[in-house]
Formats: sequence, structure tokens, C-alpha cells
Amino acid sequence: MEKDALFTAVQNKLSAQFGDGLIASEILADYPVFTVKSNQICDIVRFLYDDQELAFQYLTTLAGLHYPENKGQELGVMYQLHNLPKNLRIRLKIFFSISDPVVPSITSVFSAANWMERQEFDFFGIIFSGHPNLKRILNMDEMTYHPMRKEYALEDGTREDKDDKMFGR
Repeated sequence: MEKDALFTAVQNKLSAQFGDGLIASEILADYPVFTVKSNQICDIVRFLYDDQELAFQYLTTLAGLHYPENKGQELGVMYQLHNLPKNLRIRLKIFFSISDPVVPSITSVFSAANWMERQEFDFFGIIFSGHPNLKRILNMDEMTYHPMRKEYALEDGTREDKDDKMFGR
């Protein structure tokens, strides 16, 4: 299945099954990308896993996102799913408010999401409801902040030779 056919197949199936749960769809850098409602992510991932034609049964990546300029949708999570036998890949994205960073855990579908979700909780403060053991995994428990959010300077403010513009900010 080529990328355009895959894109159309996933788009049609998600629209038919979840209606307005599919917010947007596009192809970015040869990847079909689907933005969906955050409260439906577990159901959508389960559907893509169970569908016999699509069979996205491998979670390659789960990553936190922070776009401070997107008021009301500052935080997000990106999921990359892979159909190994057919070598097909897609991305799912969800976005939500930084003031209510709670999204459903997908550990009931992918046990590998356990550590990935704990990492994003640790670094971004995203709370995965239903997670079996959501606690810090890399940083100290005493930390009261989430270091991967863009609200923190990347460099020492007293240095003149470097600034955040060098890091795409």
C-alpha cells in the first residue's frame, strides 16, 4: 500500500468510526499525520491495532510536545504507529491545555507505552490517566518542574555567546 492509499484508508476508517474525533489529517514529510481528540486516543489506537487491514500493532514512538504560543492547546503527545509486516507507518497527534494536562493512557493497548508515558510525565508534566505506575523515571522526585517545557531558558542568561535563538526559539 502506497502512502497516498494508506492516508486515504486511515482517514476514511477514522472518519467512519469516530466522526468528529478526527480533527485534521495531512501528509508531512511522507508521513500520514492524523490529529485526533485527546479523550478518544485510547479508543482510536485500539481501533488501529485491531483493524485487520491496517494492523498498526507496534508503537515506535510516544513523545511529548510543547507549543506555548497555542493558547488552550499548549501541550500535546505524538504517537508513531507501525505495521511491521507491511512496513506502514502513521503518526497520531493530540493537543490539550497546559492547565489540564490529563490524557488517557494507552498502556492497555501497548505495554511499551508504560515507560514512554512515564518519561513524558517526567519531562512535560503530562498526566496519563489509567497508567499503572505513573511516577518520575529519570529526574528526582523532589523536582517541582518539567524540564522539557519551553518555558525554561536553554542557556545561562549571563552568557553573551549563546541564546535561545540558536535552538529554534
